Amino acid sequence: MAAIVCLIMIMSGCGEEAVANTVNSLDDLSGKKIGVQRKTTGDIYASDIEDAEVVRFNRGIDAVTALKKGVIDAVIIDDEPAKVFVEEVSGLTLLDEPFAEEEYGIAVSKDNPELLKDINTALEKLEKDGTLAHIKDAWIMGEAKVTAYEGQDKDSYADGVLKMITNAEFPPYENITEDGQIVGIDIDIMKAVCDELDMKLEVENTAFDSVIVSVERGMSSAAASGITITPERLEHVDFSNPYTTAKQVVIVRE
Repeated sequence: MAAIVCLIMIMSGCGEEAVANTVNSLDDLSGKKIGVQRKTTGDIYASDIEDAEVVRFNRGIDAVTALKKGVIDAVIIDDEPAKVFVEEVSGLTLLDEPFAEEEYGIAVSKDNPELLKDINTALEKLEKDGTLAHIKDAWIMGEAKVTAYEGQDKDSYADGVLKMITNAEFPPYENITEDGQIVGIDIDIMKAVCDELDMKLEVENTAFDSVIVSVERGMSSAAASGITITPERLEHVDFSNPYTTAKQVVIVRE
């Protein structure tokens, strides 16, 4: 996260006069320039706002940087990453009213119903024994920096390898540490799932708009990247039962 903050400071410049905020409520979004991460549900929601100009970025941090510089008027993004950005970057705040509520799921190929069934069984067990709550709480409360779940480390696994695809630009769900590790809520949840399935977890990072495609085309076993379950995405992949409920929120300048 330190690298993200440094990037914003460098790109924004020091000593520049603050740009005035023009969005004080959801009603004010009409006719404004709204930043989103490409192919996210924020992108979908922003596209439905009357007379709004949707400015799409490959990464959420790029949208936040543009907001701080005054290039756009607001950013629509998931609530937990938004809280991280607002806490770490001066001059930004959240509107009190959330834009929408949604549920995250793990994406699996439609050609692999057995894996989907096994993941759902594992998630149900991890929900009941408190593992999911522990992982989410540790990351959201800031107690976890690298991991909240120590997975198994064995020489061999009965059911082989689960290749997980993600977009590590979405703290606290996934991000890259200074030493190059991909960490976060989704990684820890998938480690716990793989322990239940006796599979070795391998994580690969890609652009968010390639995550669903990778699973659909069989290049990855599953995707976990703060992915909202939507009818459009269900046309291409199947989803596990939801493992968390999230909100879309609006970041603005103070």
